[in-house]
Amino acid sequence: MLEVRDLNAYYGKSHILQGVDLDVAAGEVVSLLGRNGVGRSTTVKAIMGEVAPIGSVRFKNKSIAGLPSYRIARLGLGYVPENRDIFPSLTVRQNLFLGQKDAGREGRWKLADMLAMFPNLQRRADTAAGVLSGGEKQMLTMCRTLMGDPELIMIDEPTEGLAPLIVKQVGELISEIARRGVAILLVEQKLSIALDISNRVYVMGHGKIVFEGTPADLKANEAIRREWLEV
Repeated sequence: MLEVRDLNAYYGKSHILQGVDLDVAAGEVVSLLGRNGVGRSTTVKAIMGEVAPIGSVRFKNKSIAGLPSYRIARLGLGYVPENRDIFPSLTVRQNLFLGQKDAGREGRWKLADMLAMFPNLQRRADTAAGVLSGGEKQMLTMCRTLMGDPELIMIDEPTEGLAPLIVKQVGELISEIARRGVAILLVEQKLSIALDISNRVYVMGHGKIVFEGTPADLKANEAIRREWLEV
């Protein structure tokens, strides 16, 4: 479904991504792991068109490299950024409705689903989103993206800085996304979540993919974990 080949990206003169190759098949959960600063977030931004990509990015057999982000989203590729962008002056309900690509057609995710899964959002449905906690904003951002009925969703650091209870809820939502057949590319620091739900994992180091395999393969490879993941 998603095919990335020889992906390079720059910030000014800094060569951040250096020939990244990765794939995500339909219905598959793939995690992109690595320490901070190795290029994981830049990878998903380049795929989504927020950073200029150099190389091949194909989604559903269509080249999307260089397309504006809104066109990529309309093809069915969802993106949850790590900065939890919301519209603070709009209510939770209004933020969720803004995620719909076609207001006249409901997809596999409905407003009632979002509110039922997250009672906090249900209680605050008519509250301005700007007063939500960090965890509630993370839930809202993920749910708003799902309202657009993506076929593949890229989620960047969804549990960063969240309390353990909210981390558990976010993990449950990611598992539910997978159960409903939506492919996932997950950028995540917490190995316990990533390894529990993923079909395959990639490990990045210095802008390159240094490991690809199953969660079991990674658990068995102490050298890779020690060199590229452990602090």
